[in-house]
Amino acid sequence: MSSEAKEHIPPKTIRQTITFLGPFFRQYSLRLILGFTALLGVDFLQLLIPRFVKKAVDSLDKGTATETTLLTIALYIFIIAVGIAICRFLWRYLVIGFSRLLERDLRDWMMSHLLTLDARFFKRHPVGEIMALSSNDLAAVQLACGMGLIAFVDAVVMTIAALSFMAYISPTLMLIAVAPMPVLAFATRLLSSRLHTRFKKVQEQFSEMTEFARSTISSIHLVKAYTQEAYQSKQFGRMGEEYVRNNLKVAVVQGVLFPFSGLVANCSLLLILFFGGRLTMQGVISIGDFIAFISYLFMLTWPMMAIGWVANLFQRGATSLGRIQQIMESKPALLDIPATGLSLPGAEKITLNHLSFAYPDQQKKILNDLDIQIAPGLTGIVGKTGSGKTTLCNILTRLYPVADGTFFLGDRDVNTLSLSEVRGSIAYVPQETTLFSDTIQFNISLGREDASLVHIQEVARAAAVHDEIMAIEGGYQARIGEKGVKLSGGQRQRIALARALILDRPIIIIDDGLSAVDMKTEHAIIRSIASYLKDKTCIIISHRVAPLVEAREILVMDEGSIVARGTHTDLLKINEFYRTIYTHQSIAQVSI
Repeated sequence: MSSEAKEHIPPKTIRQTITFLGPFFRQYSLRLILGFTALLGVDFLQLLIPRFVKKAVDSLDKGTATETTLLTIALYIFIIAVGIAICRFLWRYLVIGFSRLLERDLRDWMMSHLLTLDARFFKRHPVGEIMALSSNDLAAVQLACGMGLIAFVDAVVMTIAALSFMAYISPTLMLIAVAPMPVLAFATRLLSSRLHTRFKKVQEQFSEMTEFARSTISSIHLVKAYTQEAYQSKQFGRMGEEYVRNNLKVAVVQGVLFPFSGLVANCSLLLILFFGGRLTMQGVISIGDFIAFISYLFMLTWPMMAIGWVANLFQRGATSLGRIQQIMESKPALLDIPATGLSLPGAEKITLNHLSFAYPDQQKKILNDLDIQIAPGLTGIVGKTGSGKTTLCNILTRLYPVADGTFFLGDRDVNTLSLSEVRGSIAYVPQETTLFSDTIQFNISLGREDASLVHIQEVARAAAVHDEIMAIEGGYQARIGEKGVKLSGGQRQRIALARALILDRPIIIIDDGLSAVDMKTEHAIIRSIASYLKDKTCIIISHRVAPLVEAREILVMDEGSIVARGTHTDLLKINEFYRTIYTHQSIAQVSI
């Protein structure tokens, strides 16, 4: 994770954690109350059993026991056991069920929040990190809020109750039993802080591994083309080794904490066997009391041993929750406002009024004092690599904030419009084509779920891809694999273009979205989509000049500025860069 990503400090206090999860606990408060009531019922019923055992042992010791008495006590114990079984089922269903509902709601909340964040956030947080948060970290939170919470409440209640019953039998013996506990408390506090630090490192390493695996698999063709299989495998192996080392460091703490808790519990048992045995031989307590006391001590042994386990679960959960909360506290730099619901007259007209722009955390301006008006019709944009063309597209599609009074859609400042209103007026075909692992029909109709197959076929014909789709087995119902891996680059771009055309929006922006097709096909496509562009604004960014010769206006960009503008004929006369690339491309096309 980059240093930039660590803008927020994860919650470190119980209060912060409760505040963050408070709404979920309140939402399922009835379920939790019933669940913990059942848990308390289990504890209460378990505490009754030693009392009946004591009664049976004492009656046997005094010779007053009868078959009826023992059978009655056995029946009571059986009834208690049935009650314990029922209550145990209820708390598992209700409380463990709550932890699963919490996991679901947190995941849904996280997904909804991620969809509100802007490009700046996703540049700082790789996909692998977000995947790890929604899987590994959420699982740790679920476990802490499920079994961890149950074990904690059970341990507290059982400790108080067991100590109370032990004190009722013999206060002195109870003090002897708890004598080793301060040592356990100190050790737990010391080891828990180390566990938190080490587990945080483990989770961060898991995020890095997930991102590395994702990027490698998604780029598998490039990896194979450059014969980097062995190198990528070696790199992943190194990351795996580091992940194991970090996990072993966590295991060392866990390996000390849990057995140490058991050691302290067994020390208490040893003390009770010695001192309790003496008190029994001296007649201070009865044999039944001694057996009951040991039974309560065994009940107390579980909480003592659970301290280490619960501390482990809570530390893991708190660490993961801190990472999740860091994401949930992230705010988009591009703030949205409620939609006005008003129509946007002249929405196809774009005005940039002395607009300048630099990416966050960068001093150098990418766009410099752009003062242009783009009217309906076809407008072309050309320029050197790095001249700011794609950045201009990012601004036009509202991926980054701009100053008031610098960007107008129709006669409205975009800062007075909601993001959905602005983006809902624009159909965008980016440089990097994004397709989903679904059918071709789904990918074209994205954004227009009500689109008919006839309409889908019409835009596919306009994008010059219909015939190729029909040649594929399954046609429009064919599944194209992740990122359209089953299609060629040109086919992917034309499907993306068809997806933009079907939206029928006032503005369409094509950012070098036909680079994978030949110049002749690109020119034919631009002619073919002319009917869809009537009374619309179409901005085409291309490294090729020939397909733009019929544009109403062509803008030439260099170092973030508009250095020339005019028709194709005008630019051939006034701009050397335009004239040069047109000449070179024309010669290259003739030679082909």
